[in-house]
Amino acid sequence: MKYLITGGAGFIGSNFIKYLLQYYPDAEVLNIDKLTYAGNLDNLKTVENNSRYEFLKGDIANEEDVAKAFAWQPDIVINFAAETHVDRSIIDPAAFVKTDVIGTHMLLEASRKHGVKKYVQISTDEVYGHLPDLEGEFVETTPFNPRSPYSASKAGADHLVQSYFTTYGLPTVITHSCNVYGYHQHPEKFMPLFITNLLEAKKVPLYGDGTQIREYIFVDEYCQALAVILESGKIGESYNISSGNSQMNKKVVVQLLQLLDKDESSIVHVDDRPGHDVRYAVNADKLKGLGWNSHISFEEGLKRTVNWYTENDWWWKKIKYEESFKDYYKQQYKDKAVH
Repeated sequence: MKYLITGGAGFIGSNFIKYLLQYYPDAEVLNIDKLTYAGNLDNLKTVENNSRYEFLKGDIANEEDVAKAFAWQPDIVINFAAETHVDRSIIDPAAFVKTDVIGTHMLLEASRKHGVKKYVQISTDEVYGHLPDLEGEFVETTPFNPRSPYSASKAGADHLVQSYFTTYGLPTVITHSCNVYGYHQHPEKFMPLFITNLLEAKKVPLYGDGTQIREYIFVDEYCQALAVILESGKIGESYNISSGNSQMNKKVVVQLLQLLDKDESSIVHVDDRPGHDVRYAVNADKLKGLGWNSHISFEEGLKRTVNWYTENDWWWKKIKYEESFKDYYKQQYKDKAVH
């Protein structure tokens, strides 16, 4: 089976490529990635010489690059490629529309013309909006209510995917996941930023009072859930991926401080970002009906994550000391004592 993975040099895509190559001996993988700041071929060092793996540098919003990828005649397309960082979407929404919407359209058209067996769109729980209180969960039929340029671009892409199933009969599946964490996540994100800052004896910038609540799934468990959807998910449907592990931001920080032998003097409260969603929680009963269940506790996943960043400073220091990252960090947390 030939899998075209878009955005496979990123955090989740690279982990899933390694999962496919490890557990699916008949899988051949072509990874197309633009290699933006978030794409990192170091994520794939363990498989770069695997005879069943190929890499193509390309942009899913570029018709010629997409044509090169589909000349490989993939059976299955899994679209991880996306601009994903909410803070960056507030600064530069156009980049998100180009990759997340136009890029998705390019892939859908090529998938339709080449008759792929399955197209899987990797989306986010943020398309549903937020839950302003401590009650309720998002289900697959919850109306979309995006609240940032990032989530709006992902919602637009999801609507396009569903329209290609309805209009053209393209065999599509959409996934909406809670927050994924673990190995090789870019240091701009919440957990790796805080872990690496603490490892460098720096302060950590906590938005507002830190009472926002997020649901987390460890990346290994996410890969297992996605594999179940690939194998057993019904064409034309969407599936939420969720562990049930909801955590308040400040409590996550406190756990990180404990794991790294720090105290709360390491926290700097910074101004909350515009439109910061209060709470996300997604119901995964539909996925569980396919035979999947969460089995990695948040505490265990957090320990594995901290251990990985502690043991792999060669990976994240390269990123954090690039000028583009330093410039972004200064812009995002200017005048704050977090350096």
